[in-house]
Amino acid sequence: MSWIAPGQLDPMSDGAFRITPHMKVATMGSCFAQHIARHLARSGLNYFVAEQAPEGMSADAAAARQYGLFSARYGNVYTVRQAVQMFDRAFGAFHPQEDVWARGEVFVDPFRPLIEPDGFASPEAVRMAADEHLAQVRRVFSEADVIVFTLGLTEGWRSLEDGSVFAAAPGVSGGSFDPARHEKVNFSSREVCDDLQALCDRIKDVNPGARVLLTVSPVPLIATHQDDKHVLDATSYSKAVLRVAAGEIAQANPQVSYFPSYEIITSTHSRGAYFEPDLRGVREVGVAHVMRVFSRHFLDEATARPAPLLTLVPATGEQDIVCDEEVIEQALRAGGF
Repeated sequence: MSWIAPGQLDPMSDGAFRITPHMKVATMGSCFAQHIARHLARSGLNYFVAEQAPEGMSADAAAARQYGLFSARYGNVYTVRQAVQMFDRAFGAFHPQEDVWARGEVFVDPFRPLIEPDGFASPEAVRMAADEHLAQVRRVFSEADVIVFTLGLTEGWRSLEDGSVFAAAPGVSGGSFDPARHEKVNFSSREVCDDLQALCDRIKDVNPGARVLLTVSPVPLIATHQDDKHVLDATSYSKAVLRVAAGEIAQANPQVSYFPSYEIITSTHSRGAYFEPDLRGVREVGVAHVMRVFSRHFLDEATARPAPLLTLVPATGEQDIVCDEEVIEQALRAGGF
């Protein structure tokens, strides 16, 4: 580690499977997963986007509504429990009681509250859009040859009525928090492992040949809902739990692999150079390093378009990373914090 040149660290060993151009590659997960999705989209691979923007919608309008951000318009899927519930909803095994939130004069989907900037005109419109979306989610899980899932958080907010886990706390992007109906949750390592195994089993049931590629987001928590914890302590716990779960499930399932994007960005070898001044965002030079390693091990040489050795400025027209957690910071600032 001490003598490796900057940008040359490659912690992967042999054994990675190869992604060929004919394979449909799907993505989901936390904010950092969007970097991987963008790389796949421009790498020459068959990046599978099941939920496409309607014909005639402008590129700016489609981006604002998160078309193409991931393989379906599910927004950021931060916790593994969210992913399991999304799968179960898509295949008709789970029907959340709280499926619409009010936000002022409009309505939003509690499980993807940011996908319509102006909200929906009615609860019926939310439910209709959700049905159309979940049909595409079924396609993602049933048709993808490779599913890249970036694990992001262990903290979340849960319904006391049926266990639904939301993308953000009720009241932040819609709805209102009710202590009689909602609770905060911080999933344990055993819960995350069980959920991740359950998700892999479900995928295998509907799509036996699919490969699952797990990564862990290096982006720290922006805040913690644990009153007795510092955000640094909460981040350390969350990432440790997710890394353990990813490792255990990858070792136990032949169709599951792990890719060390977390290690590349957070390693002492980078000396903190891969983080933005806010100590959360990952600089483009760090993303480029991650993607070079990814290409080296998972893409055929004839297919791969490796990221450059040093990329300091994002490509012109590149959309900002969409992060539901940022609404927490906005809410704090609006409240005078």
